[in-house]
Amino acid sequence: MAGGYSRMTTTNGNRQPDKGPGDLATLVATIGGNVYILFGTIVCAIVAILVSWIPPRGNWTFVVARIWSRGLLASSGVGLEVENETPLDPNLPSVYMSNHQSLYDIPALIVTLPGQTRFLAKRSLFRIPIFGWSIKAGGFISIDREDRSKASESFAAAVQRLQAGSSAMVFPEGTRSADGSLGPFQRGGFLLALKGGLPIVPVGIRGSLAVQPKGSHVVRPGRITLHYGRPIDAAEYGLKGKKDLEQVVRREIERLAGLEEQALGS
Repeated sequence: MAGGYSRMTTTNGNRQPDKGPGDLATLVATIGGNVYILFGTIVCAIVAILVSWIPPRGNWTFVVARIWSRGLLASSGVGLEVENETPLDPNLPSVYMSNHQSLYDIPALIVTLPGQTRFLAKRSLFRIPIFGWSIKAGGFISIDREDRSKASESFAAAVQRLQAGSSAMVFPEGTRSADGSLGPFQRGGFLLALKGGLPIVPVGIRGSLAVQPKGSHVVRPGRITLHYGRPIDAAEYGLKGKKDLEQVVRREIERLAGLEEQALGS
């Protein structure tokens, strides 16, 4: 069902490949998705700002974000499937890291992430009227990569927020991949996990690139699969082992996203 999802443990069963969407289905999804992004985002952002004052502050905004996400997926004809390698505790603060291929990665993650989770987002998004105000009200974490002094302040605030009980969602590549391959990792998310003493949960996303690649306004209905891996204890590596930690997380994301399979088949 579009906009819904199923959660299951990973199996070794073979799955029949999905047939590609037809021209009419693509047209309907493109119109529905883009119209919703414009008007649905404005409406939900206003509601998110209004409910952000209800205690516990920020939690209700995340509920609105999930409503927005389900609406976007449904209007675009996108279904979700989730596979967990191990049960994840929604009450255990963690740093989730995944590959990033499409705008649709964000609603897919918001719907399926366990517990209250805040995204790390570039500072420019917070300057967008209404939308930027809503994500600020929701406790999303602003990252300024250009100004190091502001970046340090944002990082300290993010550590405090995580230690207060929220999880964080990080795209370690920092931007969407144009071809689905995994780009270089930035260190911010790893330092956040190490400083906060939190586990890293690798996530592999498959199918979102086919729904809408970077730079395109065309939306193709389909299915996005999210593979949640086993938590990795960042504390076992420490700051001195940060590079080793990055390599381990990278290999896990590649495996969960099926990028190792693609490399072998190319």
